[in-house]
Amino acid sequence: HTLLAKNNRLGGPSSLPKGLGQAPLARSLRVLNLSGNRFAEVPPALLQLRGLRSLSLGGNRLHGIPPDIQELHSLEFLYLGGNFITAIPPELAKLPSLRYLVLCDNKIQSIPPQLAQLHSLRSLSLHNNLLTYLPREILNLVHLEELSLRGNPLVVRFVRDLTYNPPSLQELAGRTVKTRNVPYTPSDLPESLVRYLSLASNCPNPKCGGVYFDSCVRQIKFVDFCGKYRLPLMHYLCSPECSSPFSSASQSSTSQSESDSEDEASVAAHRMQKVLLG
Repeated sequence: HTLLAKNNRLGGPSSLPKGLGQAPLARSLRVLNLSGNRFAEVPPALLQLRGLRSLSLGGNRLHGIPPDIQELHSLEFLYLGGNFITAIPPELAKLPSLRYLVLCDNKIQSIPPQLAQLHSLRSLSLHNNLLTYLPREILNLVHLEELSLRGNPLVVRFVRDLTYNPPSLQELAGRTVKTRNVPYTPSDLPESLVRYLSLASNCPNPKCGGVYFDSCVRQIKFVDFCGKYRLPLMHYLCSPECSSPFSSASQSSTSQSESDSEDEASVAAHRMQKVLLG
């Protein structure tokens, strides 16, 4: 039922037995591990192992995934990490039993929306690729429990933008004046400071009531984690600690964003780091 042949030199035209698909092994084999070999493509003979439940081809030299992968209807675990794969064929979504899909450490630039048809999927590993966005259809992966995205341009940009620069003394003083309603007139302060105080922006968190000038925190909010993904929303907060849930109605006109509950947002804030940092 199990064949482990990892970390060898397999990859030539005669690496696998002829007639593998017709052999008794094709009916009995459940687990096949060929990781750490030299395959430049998925051997066609493997696509005839219809009873296969686990297939590992990580650390090879694969440049693509054949559309005929859809023939492995019993497949539950597919490991293709550490290759040179640049694209995911839509046919991959026709594996009804697939629960764990590992595509990390490749050169994948986009995710086909058809992948949302993998309704049994529990874990999706996409870290260390070239992804800059996720398709909105990923919302339909209602049973997804783990999503690894670290090491992609998408995440790297978000994490970089989350870097917080401490406010200057001028900003701290300006915040105090505005939040405590300290009275002043144009004759009390230099014109430049009066102009500066007029540029105060209100923190969108209604539980905060603070203001900011030049130093603010960018927060990317994924509303809910798995199963009900929505577009990432950018918010500007007055401090890193000011991250309690708040309505984004003023920032977005989408009805989905406006209907976010505080419970949903609090769950999202906790799980967002799990998604981004993987």
